[in-house]
Amino acid sequence: MVNMAKKIYLLGLESSCDETAAAVVTGDGEIRANVVLSQIEEHRPYGGVVPEIAARSHITHLDHLIARALAQAECDFADLAAVAATSGPGLIGGVMIGMMTGKAIAAARNIPFIGVNHLEGHALTVRLTDKVDFPYLLLLVSGGHCQILIVRGVGAYQRLGTTIDDAAGEAFDKTAKILGLGYPGGPAVEAAAKLGDGTRFSLPRPLKGKPGCHFSFSGLKTAVLRQVEKIGATISQQDIYDLAASFQCALCDSILDRMATAVDLYLEQYPHGPHILVVAGGVAANDGLKTSLRQFCQQKKFTLMVPPAALCTDNGAMIAWVGVERLRRGMVDGLDLAARARWPLDPDAPPAGGAGVKA
Repeated sequence: MVNMAKKIYLLGLESSCDETAAAVVTGDGEIRANVVLSQIEEHRPYGGVVPEIAARSHITHLDHLIARALAQAECDFADLAAVAATSGPGLIGGVMIGMMTGKAIAAARNIPFIGVNHLEGHALTVRLTDKVDFPYLLLLVSGGHCQILIVRGVGAYQRLGTTIDDAAGEAFDKTAKILGLGYPGGPAVEAAAKLGDGTRFSLPRPLKGKPGCHFSFSGLKTAVLRQVEKIGATISQQDIYDLAASFQCALCDSILDRMATAVDLYLEQYPHGPHILVVAGGVAANDGLKTSLRQFCQQKKFTLMVPPAALCTDNGAMIAWVGVERLRRGMVDGLDLAARARWPLDPDAPPAGGAGVKA
């Protein structure tokens, strides 16, 4: 068992999608290094992430990113108490590269290996940045996932809702492609929306008013496409700005509608608090969404907490921190742990029907 009372260093590796990342975090939550290499330029010509390109980039860059992280942290492999690596969910080729690298380091140094659920990295980041206690309500919005969960503890999650088709980040990317705004889609749509009128186009709010907390964004993206087709070749730059703004408003409204039900379900279990809503994942960096959720939380008398933008997108520090949380509890893994393309945080959640349900 690791002595958590002394200063410990934990290496975290992230390679589940198109960021290659390595970080060193201490047992008391100091981020000593957080190195992230984005692959945006490699994937830009294709308008999305190409799994084979992503995997090759992870292989090429991960070793020297680990060396950089250790140098920045002013420590060496000999100083590490454990290694944590994303072991799913994600693009399986990339996941395996980071996980096998972490296992190799753990085996060579005879230290514990911790296989981290990428989603738990997002879920627990706020405990690294703000020392938030359990429980809390979590909205996880990223390129591949859109979920609402009650976070009860490390490894203890109740999923209230998930997307039944596209995730929020997917909807941003696909809308950006429809509008010719380029890649990555989220920042491009947000920038265009700031120049547009969000009330000009009447777009649907999928599932609004329906029971439950599940999301659907595929129809919203299709509605944008139909508007573009309706306008035709005469589409102007202002039309594009207004469509981007209208899309973002509709997406935020849809999320708030689902969150209202989620808050009620949370309060049934925790009527006396704590009343905290955490927003995590890459889409959490969207200013329009944060503004909407801030107003929502004021009405519901909840405290809104959003980690810094650099820790909302994929990074190694969040993986290292989950490693710290799990190491404290003796929750370590064997070197026979398998990589998983899908890995639900709440394996007991009832199935959600839909064309592209994300675990």
